Amino acid sequence: MNLIKMKNKIFAIYKPKGLTSNDVLEKLRKITGIRKIGHAGTLDPLAKGVLVVGIGKATKELGKIVMEKKEYLAKIKFGFYSETDDEEGVKTEIKVDRKPAINEIRNIIGRFEGEIMQKPPIYSAIKIKGKEAYKLARQGKKIKLPARKVCVKSIKIIKYKWPYLWLKVITGSGVYIRALARDMGKELKVGGYLAGLERTKIGEFSKEKSLTINKFRKIIKAEK
Repeated sequence: MNLIKMKNKIFAIYKPKGLTSNDVLEKLRKITGIRKIGHAGTLDPLAKGVLVVGIGKATKELGKIVMEKKEYLAKIKFGFYSETDDEEGVKTEIKVDRKPAINEIRNIIGRFEGEIMQKPPIYSAIKIKGKEAYKLARQGKKIKLPARKVCVKSIKIIKYKWPYLWLKVITGSGVYIRALARDMGKELKVGGYLAGLERTKIGEFSKEKSLTINKFRKIIKAEK
């Protein structure tokens, strides 16, 4: 994968926790010297995992890849609501009289599979009159985002140990796992937010086939 071969190519980078998706693109631009680089499907800074990247003319293909199914490993924490629906926001503790049993969780999961109406988090990049919702929310403005139809293909419980629930979630495009955590907490009447997230696959691009930023840098450096 030398620099010449990479032009007009699509590949996967494993985004570490703490960087925005655009931070990753800027690092790749500095490594390659190529400005025209884009990604398919934003990952929040607190999330890690597969970020599909296109260089040059390949950026035109990213719109198709965004529509591919995605696979996530999610960690939900019950007993709290979060202003941002994830670890970053201000938390509000919920008084829990009874911890839900795993069978209760299994029963409510079915309500979140298939085509569902989901209200996006107000701290999201969705634009309202040309401005990102999260920027308006940080200014203290009241944000109302309408629910929209999305598709959750499957939800599988990996582990449950109060107050944490670990899930494997396969989705279509436009699904917010943060919103899923929030809404499951509401349904169980115990509150909930997304405490950790890893995207392990988008379409044919998997975690195993992804390059770390350092590995990408070494490959490019060796070919120059």
